Amino acid sequence: MTKKILMIVGDFAEDYEVMVPFQALQVCGCEVVAVTPGRKAGEQVRTAIHDFEGDQTYTEKRGHNFTLNGDFDTVCAENFDALVLPGGRAPEHLRLNARVLELVRAFAESGKPLAAICHGPQLLTAAGVAKGRKLNAYPAVRPELESAGAEYVDVGFSGAVTDGNFVTAPAWSAHVEWLKQFLALL
Repeated sequence: MTKKILMIVGDFAEDYEVMVPFQALQVCGCEVVAVTPGRKAGEQVRTAIHDFEGDQTYTEKRGHNFTLNGDFDTVCAENFDALVLPGGRAPEHLRLNARVLELVRAFAESGKPLAAICHGPQLLTAAGVAKGRKLNAYPAVRPELESAGAEYVDVGFSGAVTDGNFVTAPAWSAHVEWLKQFLALL
């Protein structure tokens, strides 16, 4: 499979939700280009590791430094076949960037596959493309999805949901199903 995939990441994105799809999609023959606003290829973002340890919410630990391989300022949606939006805390600040939202809208409107996991769907709500969609996300994002006019589909922590060109899932624990559905769209 020769597809070119854009991945928009940011500081404190969830480590597994960046690295696992980045590598798994490359194993499938895809070219994955990871970018973030204000940084160029060769620069890094810091990741966080979120775990479920019996508390009311996930715990957070420092992850790895993830090296970007693309320049945000030069990416153009037309040059890519699909978009991946990892979760973690990065979407909180990425959704404040107008160009990030333009890119999300471009993929959503073009019908190209768009995969978002965990808090990644916050970018869908901020871009105004969630309305009328059946979506999933980390459960704490459910009120935001519903306020944006999406239908939250509960798939547990190991499932994913596809609606048109969107594939969404709740956390890294759903990688197998999320990536399987995303690859089916590709």
